[in-house]
Amino acid sequence: MEQNEAEPLPLLVVDGANVVGSVPDGWWRDRRGAAERLRDGLAAVAARGVPELPGPLEVVLVVEGAARGVAGLPRVRVVEASGSGDDRIVELVRAARTEDPGRTCLVVTADRELRSRVGALGAGVTGPRSVRS
Repeated sequence: MEQNEAEPLPLLVVDGANVVGSVPDGWWRDRRGAAERLRDGLAAVAARGVPELPGPLEVVLVVEGAARGVAGLPRVRVVEASGSGDDRIVELVRAARTEDPGRTCLVVTADRELRSRVGALGAGVTGPRSVRS
């Protein structure tokens, strides 16, 4: 399917803390570094997409706590949560769906409560493996 230039790209919102925490690779010793590695990998995801949603995608990585301060990349926007990362993700999905109710939104998380909250807003959900290489 060809993307119409007037249409926004499908939105992929990544729960940074949840995705980083899904692999016990020592991320807890350097949370910011782990978030940066995830961000770097998401650049390829923006182009190719995920199994549930082919690219290109607008990718937003939500970071919180010690992972704040991670800079964005041309294909990956980084949004800092001043409080709860889950609340910030819900805000992003709500804003995207309000702006364009037909826009496809997919959230990457394994958090059951967050899955329920964004699902109620019409977003799809996929697990961390969809963006981990």
